[in-house]
Amino acid sequence: MLFYTVVKPVVQLALRVFFRRLEIRHHERLEQPGPMMIVSNHPNTLMDPLVVAANRRKPIAFLAKSTFFKNPVSRAIFLSGNCIPIYRRQDADSGDAGVTPEELAQRNEAAFGQCYDHFDRGGVIQIFPEGTSISERRLRPLKTGAARICLGAEARHDFKLGVKILPIGINYFDPSRFRSDVFVNIGKPIIVADYAAAYRADPEAAADALTEEIRRRLEQRLVITRDAAEDELVLQIERTFGEHLIPDDEETLYDNFQLSRALLEAVPYFEKHDPARLTEVREKLGTYLLDLDRLRLTDEALESSKGRNHRWTRATISGIKLVLGFPLYLYGLINNYVPYILPSMIAKRATKDLEFVAPIMLVTGILTFGFGYALQIGLVHHFTQSWLWTLLYGLSLAPSGFYALSYWNNLTARLQRLRALKLFRTKRPVMEGLLRQRQAIQQLLSSARAAFLSATASSANTPQKLG
Repeated sequence: MLFYTVVKPVVQLALRVFFRRLEIRHHERLEQPGPMMIVSNHPNTLMDPLVVAANRRKPIAFLAKSTFFKNPVSRAIFLSGNCIPIYRRQDADSGDAGVTPEELAQRNEAAFGQCYDHFDRGGVIQIFPEGTSISERRLRPLKTGAARICLGAEARHDFKLGVKILPIGINYFDPSRFRSDVFVNIGKPIIVADYAAAYRADPEAAADALTEEIRRRLEQRLVITRDAAEDELVLQIERTFGEHLIPDDEETLYDNFQLSRALLEAVPYFEKHDPARLTEVREKLGTYLLDLDRLRLTDEALESSKGRNHRWTRATISGIKLVLGFPLYLYGLINNYVPYILPSMIAKRATKDLEFVAPIMLVTGILTFGFGYALQIGLVHHFTQSWLWTLLYGLSLAPSGFYALSYWNNLTARLQRLRALKLFRTKRPVMEGLLRQRQAIQQLLSSARAAFLSATASSANTPQKLG
């Protein structure tokens, strides 16, 4: 527990640095008192429990697979981090060939007992009922463990304990990229006592029914694609024309979530009712993105360069800011580049599994920045022998690092715009053709959006008219 208390502030800071935006919808539901079981999807291994636990004031206990507890060092870390081992059949098959089904059942009964005791104390436990972590926008079949634990805890108290199950959908917009976004979508709690009659009649059927309700609640809070092709199409539309489809300049991650859900509802609709329109979107969007890639351009650069009003004024102001800010950028780069670049280098060498990249980057980033900053501050004090200069230097490290990252992003965008302007001068017909492609896709998406909304609004009103 001491480890949990000490590490939590560090993780909170690390998450604020790692993610550009971390938005939580219905945060007050996460702060509810226990006894409560938090259930969530599991696309990003270690990041998933950290994202939830770091944003709840009171501690959470975690159910973790038993293989994490085999090594003495990792066992000590996980136990001090408030974790309870859970024993899965596949872990015994791969690691402990001598473990019989009876022994496995006994171990899990002991783990369930720890959960019951934790609930009796009003505690909160988090579990990932998919049972494994894979980085994709899917929800795999759920294990019944969460339901069985909650029903068992309630049964010990004749269903008067008050256990709740809180479904949380964790939606990463680019799970392995530094400074990406994550949207935590918290649903209404499920009251386990509502399944008392079903449990008394048939405990296994009650666990299945409760698991199905958990699945339904999670699906409502997630962006779920049917296959890789659908996922690719939706991502292309989101990342290229998301701002066109969400015109509000102050859009939230919830707006982006709603857009993704709407697109995923629209794709099967057009597959059934207007496949020609869907094919046209795929083909035109694919051609447009290939042409952008061939010219080494981005859609944002093309959009920014097409306007003529005040273009040179904005370009001049932007250029002046870049020139004046270059010394501060250089200072931030020199002091932050090594601890910044090492985590991504280590992650790329350590794993090829996408779901492990972000956790490795986060953990190594905590170490590289922690030790790197400590070493740099120590060297400055050694050479200056001044606590004032040492303090000022230490305070400057993080802000200058963020400025250097922002400067680089602005410089990259500026160079893209300059390239687009150059191509307008040297290959004007090609660029004008690209703009026509872009406009045609926007019009196609707008008309498809109108048709889909009209059709779904009509179908939504049909039952009311018939009734």
